[in-house]
Amino acid sequence: MSGHCHEDHDHSGHGHDHAGHDHSDDITPALQYSLYQHISFDDITTSNESEPHSGKAIIKKTWAERLEAEPELESDADEQLLMHIPFTGQVKLHSILVRTSNSSSAPQTLKVFINRDDIDFSLANDLAPTQDFSLSQTSEIQDIPVKRALFGKVQSLTLFVEDNYGDDVTRISYLGFKGDWMQLGKAPTNILYEAAANPADHALKGTNVNQMGSSLGGGH
Repeated sequence: MSGHCHEDHDHSGHGHDHAGHDHSDDITPALQYSLYQHISFDDITTSNESEPHSGKAIIKKTWAERLEAEPELESDADEQLLMHIPFTGQVKLHSILVRTSNSSSAPQTLKVFINRDDIDFSLANDLAPTQDFSLSQTSEIQDIPVKRALFGKVQSLTLFVEDNYGDDVTRISYLGFKGDWMQLGKAPTNILYEAAANPADHALKGTNVNQMGSSLGGGH
């Protein structure tokens, strides 16, 4: 359980012993910025999955389960996959974690869109993504950093696997996300606070207008 302790309290890291293969060292950096608990799992949708809910299942895998072969997401009619992943608040995304394989079923081109819930395959092919990535053929966990300036206010991600390394189907066994999470309730508080200050502004403006009016109108 020490991993959870590190997750909550240790933000400095233990740089001096990262060379070793201590299990807690391996797990701490990934869990420190994990967005796992902020994913709206019930609202995840995957298009062209061969088995229903398998896209959701690979995202539901915990970091400890990342190397397990099952469940696995496999595409159906062709090699393309389209996944929509909403979060429970606003996210500053740092990176996408993915595990595939060193086979030709590994996804090659990944296009990522933010805050869109209307993307189908046609639109995904035509629309310029927020960012696109070339993935490697490897069974290692790929930690793919995003351009943080483009992913500062993410409420949902749409992932489009455009092609793979030559197979008829695409397979992915793990998908995770790292970043900072902010509760959406915080933003409206600021908006309400500013709105509450506005009536005073209007009163002042109104006073100025009235004064101008009375001087122009001459004691109406």
